[in-house]
Amino acid sequence: MSRAHAESGHVGTSARPRFARPPALAPGDRVAVVAPAGPLDREIFETGLRVLGKRYDVAWDARLLSRTRYLAGDDERRSAELAAALADPQIRGVVAARGGYGSMRLLPRVWPKGESAGSAPAKLVVGFSDITALHAALQASGRVSVHGPVVTQLGIQPPVVADRLFAIMEDATAPPAPIDGTPMLGGVVEGPLLGGNLSVLTRLLGTPWFPDLTGAVLLLEDVGERPYRIDRMWTHLRLAGIFEQVVGFALGDFTDCEDPDGACTLREVLYDLVRETGLPCVGFLPIGHDAINAPVPLGTRVRLDGGAGMLSFLESAVA
Repeated sequence: MSRAHAESGHVGTSARPRFARPPALAPGDRVAVVAPAGPLDREIFETGLRVLGKRYDVAWDARLLSRTRYLAGDDERRSAELAAALADPQIRGVVAARGGYGSMRLLPRVWPKGESAGSAPAKLVVGFSDITALHAALQASGRVSVHGPVVTQLGIQPPVVADRLFAIMEDATAPPAPIDGTPMLGGVVEGPLLGGNLSVLTRLLGTPWFPDLTGAVLLLEDVGERPYRIDRMWTHLRLAGIFEQVVGFALGDFTDCEDPDGACTLREVLYDLVRETGLPCVGFLPIGHDAINAPVPLGTRVRLDGGAGMLSFLESAVA
């Protein structure tokens, strides 16, 4: 879509098939907490666990408190835990304990090349940041998942975030409430919301677990990356042809990404990068590593209004 086309107010839509939505949860359902990435601070973890435990019957294994270098235990432990949670018919949802790093190491163990992530029983997977690796594998298989707080973040989020998360997981009758951001480039487009953490997503390019982004509204967020590194990863996606596939951008928080000694701000860099694409964009959505991490269902259809700065959801995450 050209810049002139995007700014004309035309609603672009994608004709790709709908993503499969898992069954809705109910209060008291059994939910597994897994640690596919970095090691945990037990106190922060237990704070978030109490929030989750007020709503669901939470299952977790004490071995997720393991540490192997910068991981929550070795690959065998973490992959076995994740695979068991996904396969267990008694488990209705899977929530990541923490991000950090390590989820992409598990992809060939949990979903070997040629095996679809959609082969396991349908259930919601919740997390963000490094958990983008799992979201991407599910998106590649046409499955809905939830970009939302991990357990170690859930305990320090305001109650409205947990309320939104539980509503997304349980309400099959109505889509989530829209989210306001900052208008960055005008135009109205519709498509499935796909993506997640910019750093993790770019590392999956060229692998079997990178999703088809044709017709998608691309969600991107990150933390601790200087503006030139954001530029480099964005340019990687552009050179790979991704921006010829997507219809627009929903940019979340880019937390702690300013360079105090830099010659430009992150905001200036993001505006320039967006303008180069000519695609509608809403920026600075409260999604990511900041004080509010609004949960959003990935794979569900959304309407993005770049001129109004609004991301609206057109369907529920669950059936």
